[in-house]
Amino acid sequence: MGTAASVRPFFVQGSATAVDEQVRQESLAVSAGLKRQEVGLLDELIVRYQHRLLRYLLYLTSNREMAEDLFQEVWMRVLVRGAQFNGRARFDTWLFTIARNLVTDQRRKRTMSSLDELFEYGSDDDRPMSFEVADGEPTPFDRFSNLEDRERIAAALLQLDTLHREVLVLRFHEELSLEEIAKVTRAPLSTVKSRLYRGLAAIRPKLERTRLRSQEAV
Repeated sequence: MGTAASVRPFFVQGSATAVDEQVRQESLAVSAGLKRQEVGLLDELIVRYQHRLLRYLLYLTSNREMAEDLFQEVWMRVLVRGAQFNGRARFDTWLFTIARNLVTDQRRKRTMSSLDELFEYGSDDDRPMSFEVADGEPTPFDRFSNLEDRERIAAALLQLDTLHREVLVLRFHEELSLEEIAKVTRAPLSTVKSRLYRGLAAIRPKLERTRLRSQEAV
């Protein structure tokens, strides 16, 4: 199987079972390609996932320089440890897990023991920032909002605790299932559900405040 077929986006008409099978076959094809160190596969994976990965790292770190450094490190890990991907999970789930582990390692070097402590500390490097990671694929947030709304959502997300922000981004930007989010974050499913609920509850008033401010400015 060629590399293009192994990572081509899928648009399947039919049942969820058919889509799940397509995803499973794609994951197995990527796994086999990485084990064989298939020429061109890594480049295709980078092209396909670069925007999503950088967006996730930006939301996780709130620091562009750190996110870009970690972005490079993630792909180095994929290159070196690609044979460890067994294809039983989606590739993006494995990719985001690598990214999250690297963020945790980076924070641990700064005396934090885990990502769970991120929201308890603050520094100039952790201040909220505005950013735009553009690609051609609209997220669920994008489909139901205009540019101004998307900017308000991004600003509101950056005001949330990191753990709540992360779950919202993985669920609504990256469209991972709750089970897949649990794998990425290594948290119990019940914890993921709680973070999602609390994150949604926290972001609503922030979005309302920014909406009212924008109306008053008109």
